[in-house]
Amino acid sequence: MDIDSHIAALRLAGSRLSYVAAAADLDADVPSCPGWTMRDLVRHVGGIHRWATRYVGEARVEVIDEDLDELVGGWPPDQELLAWFAKGHRKLVATLAGAPAELECFTFLEAPSPLAMWARRQAHETSIHRLDAELACAATTGFAAELAVDGIDELLTAFITRPGRGPRADLPTSLAVMPTDDGARWIVRFDADGCRTERVAADADATVSGSASDLYMWVWNRPSIGEVVATGNASVLESWRDTVHIRWG
Repeated sequence: MDIDSHIAALRLAGSRLSYVAAAADLDADVPSCPGWTMRDLVRHVGGIHRWATRYVGEARVEVIDEDLDELVGGWPPDQELLAWFAKGHRKLVATLAGAPAELECFTFLEAPSPLAMWARRQAHETSIHRLDAELACAATTGFAAELAVDGIDELLTAFITRPGRGPRADLPTSLAVMPTDDGARWIVRFDADGCRTERVAADADATVSGSASDLYMWVWNRPSIGEVVATGNASVLESWRDTVHIRWG
């Protein structure tokens, strides 16, 4: 996916999240984000959108050392929350769309350029959280295969492979991820130093297969709509569930 495709995915995911939240009780629990209500989810994503907008819009190279509640200057009252969310979402989309290709700013994941990183990251941040909103309302929809494959790739090759951040294993183990509706293949190898991901098909200690959409949900530790077939060493699969959690920090 290119930058324009990521921006389009961000636009769609934010609109869907807003629509689902508007039909829900803000006090509704979000089962895929334990301890969060719909209110917390909308606040979080709206705050992240404003955080990302500052980096891109200001071409900021210094890290923003603020909590989200400080960054947003206080949360809006419930009756204004969705309008506040929509405003921040629109501004992020416009900021990314208007940013120069040669933008230089802070990044935290490997990408071809800072603009590419922020567009991709916000597309998947918002897409996964729109799924969380749907799960709170038992109205889950899937993802286009292209977006899902790209989201799996971001997590496996960029997020969990960061030094000191990814899952580890006392003894070397491996996990293969194999979409049934796309030719993309990954193998993640774990050891005491962390993990490494290759975009290859290879034998592994455990394998997960299913549609790209369902695997996108699975690798992000969300319930899948369809069947994900898991085979091989059960401890590798359990370790994934226990250790792969991406949190604000």
